[in-house]
Amino acid sequence: MRESVLADIERLVVGPLASNCYIFRSGHELAVIDPGGDAERILEKLREPGGKVRYVINTHGHIDHVAADQDIIVATGAELLIHQDDAVMLEEPDNNLSGLIGLSMEPISPSRRLADGDKIIVGHDVMKVLHTPGHTPGGVCLIGNGFAFTGDTLFLESIGRTDLPASSEQQMRASLDRLRAVLSKKTVIYPGHGESGLFSRALLVNPFLGDVWPA
Repeated sequence: MRESVLADIERLVVGPLASNCYIFRSGHELAVIDPGGDAERILEKLREPGGKVRYVINTHGHIDHVAADQDIIVATGAELLIHQDDAVMLEEPDNNLSGLIGLSMEPISPSRRLADGDKIIVGHDVMKVLHTPGHTPGGVCLIGNGFAFTGDTLFLESIGRTDLPASSEQQMRASLDRLRAVLSKKTVIYPGHGESGLFSRALLVNPFLGDVWPA
């Protein structure tokens, strides 16, 4: 499935939990966002039509979004980026829920630990890091010009779970408030699971974006 806004954004559904991995192309550079499995499928896509893979970016550290990190960075030489508060999930994989779904991974250290407000340049595009804890302590959204990769913070019709180890409903509420303040209705959101769509659509159909938090 190929979806485009300003840059070229391609979605691959990977791994046992049907996670969204995105290949982001801008100019002659690429970034891979949340390679949660099926490394060879991702690498095949990266070979066509080519270009330099600058980054592998994790919106958070759960295994279903990071499982193919090592394979991708070894094959491409890309830098690995994750928020500083989720880096422990890569360095100590027992913290990334891998045991819950029967997966395992070797420890890996990120090339760069992200912080709120950081900018990531890929080709002609700049993405701003918005720290959105709640699903995990170091969850982030990547905000570009007309698009946003929202990871497991925000889906079109729901949000990421807040009943997992180290998750927080209170932080999630605050993160959703930040997104409402930052995103325009015309922004296309690319979530960690499920379909993409306009933020205006999410405001209509996602009960967690309303004034009353669902019971």
